[in-house]
Amino acid sequence: MKVGLLQDCCIRLTLFDIVISASAQQGEVESGTRRKIKRLLSFQRYCHASRLLRGLVPHTPGSLHLLDDDYLGQAAHMLSKVGTWNFDIFLFDRLTNGNSLVTLMCHLFNVYGLIHHFQLDMVKLHRFLGMVQEDYHSQNPYHNAVHAADVTQAMYCYLKEPKLAEQLSPLDVFLGLMAAAAHDVDHPGVNQPFLIKTRHHLASLYQNTSVLESHHWRSTVGMLRESGLLSHLPADMSQDMEQQLGSLILATDISRQNEFLLTFREHLDNQDLDLQLASHRHFILQIALKCADVCNPCRVWELSRQWSERVCEEFYRQGDLERKFDLEISPLCNQQADSVPSIQIGFISYIVEPLFEEWHRFTEPSLLSQTMMGHLHKNKARWSRLRYAHTPSDTQTHSHAEEPEPEGGGGEGEDIP
Repeated sequence: MKVGLLQDCCIRLTLFDIVISASAQQGEVESGTRRKIKRLLSFQRYCHASRLLRGLVPHTPGSLHLLDDDYLGQAAHMLSKVGTWNFDIFLFDRLTNGNSLVTLMCHLFNVYGLIHHFQLDMVKLHRFLGMVQEDYHSQNPYHNAVHAADVTQAMYCYLKEPKLAEQLSPLDVFLGLMAAAAHDVDHPGVNQPFLIKTRHHLASLYQNTSVLESHHWRSTVGMLRESGLLSHLPADMSQDMEQQLGSLILATDISRQNEFLLTFREHLDNQDLDLQLASHRHFILQIALKCADVCNPCRVWELSRQWSERVCEEFYRQGDLERKFDLEISPLCNQQADSVPSIQIGFISYIVEPLFEEWHRFTEPSLLSQTMMGHLHKNKARWSRLRYAHTPSDTQTHSHAEEPEPEGGGGEGEDIP
């Protein structure tokens, strides 16, 4: 009975974490109450991290057996095409009853023979993946386990690129897939500037630098150690793997975009990338993860649009929270001023296009790269038409219903590898 009450307390307190941080700064919570909440939140974080009060085995993956054969059959059929670019992760998540990340990772580990190569314990692997999936916040419109599964599927497509595939070691593949799956774990649904201006404990812990990415990495390391997934490996090897995972996850910090882009461009200009060098392969894995993390505009329109609406909804929620506590509204978070089309056009122009143009060069270019660039240009043009066709409020409600397909259809339903 006590365990049930404590679990309920943990769940409820999760909802208050960000709100209390903001209200405490504004002086809207009495000091006595604030001290009480702080104690509860500290316990909540301990409870969340240790799982001592939730049982050792996550419940979510266990629900797979509740699915009927028809759903499992459709999910298995989708997995046979997991390397195609038009893979519908939303449908796959429904078919697996919300277990897309665990199911996808287990499949890809089998595809690459990683379980045998690293002598992984299947129970520990399943436990670790379940912990990762569970620690994504399902209430986030965008930064949730489905996003992690989508990034992992994209990473798999990039690992299969002819320019890269034959050069990768099993360790490279292991790190690439693991970093993709865990790169946003325990994301709170708000950005770093919000955490800093509300004096969130994570901002203090990581000294206002790569706050979220550092937290994603450290959370992953904690789950690796708690699950014991790598405990059979030599200590120096497992520690090196943890550090390399950190290097990959930290590369997704958008504030470091220009740093990586300039280095990538210099390598391509100088033609000095040597993928037989472990350090160069690691750099390309960083770039691949960055591409996978922001590849939504390169997907077919129907998938791309859903991701765009989801990420903007998350932005708007942050803006509403900032407005509620009389904080300055962050860029892109004002629903009255920042429309979905305008946000997407800026995102594509300043972040996605420059990165994928260089990836296009790196692949020399591959069929997949050509396909992605084709979708990217069409999607940008479509957002531009929507931007001028509707007011910001109308765009969010009617954009996908009223906008006609581009002439010729664009081949967006083709099964392109």
